[in-house]
Amino acid sequence: MSRAKQPGTGFRPTHVVPPDGMAAWEAPDPGRPTVPLDALLPVELVERLGDWGHIRCANGWAAWVDGRRLVAVPQDPPVGDGPAAGTDDPRPLLARAGQDLADYRSALEDLADGALDGQSFEDRTNGLRIGVVVDGESVWVYDHEEGRWMYGEGRRLAPYATDRPPSHEEPGHEDTGHAATRMAARKGEL
Repeated sequence: MSRAKQPGTGFRPTHVVPPDGMAAWEAPDPGRPTVPLDALLPVELVERLGDWGHIRCANGWAAWVDGRRLVAVPQDPPVGDGPAAGTDDPRPLLARAGQDLADYRSALEDLADGALDGQSFEDRTNGLRIGVVVDGESVWVYDHEEGRWMYGEGRRLAPYATDRPPSHEEPGHEDTGHAATRMAARKGEL
């Protein structure tokens, strides 16, 4: 299993991990488990072997997963010469992620120091979701309030993938011109 980023290879997520996280393996062999993957983690599917999917993370770490459970992103990140299609300034979302991380770190320190028991730690961190991937100028930031990943290369962020099902009755709903992100059904489940 590769843990170091390979020189000269760019990371471009093709999927995210399902909202409930997922198991991972060192090889396409159920007898060789490794660290499970966090919910909504952006990953790049680099190889398929039957139902197995070989994925790579932004830090170069690679593993095998049940490829049927990966959530496809709706489109490639916005790239090109012009500005990203979004208008969101990344600084407030990054500041919120930084504060959430500081809150988590504080709770973890209290747990380690014995000031919190396990249940109190769980209560204090309940509902906390933080996600930031930085790869050079590219950034993916999870917006917990909107339930979506945002992508940017500089001063602007644009929606990238969501963990909420689309609702055509929502005010302001726009047809994006592409299929919504969804979890692939397991074989026989349709």
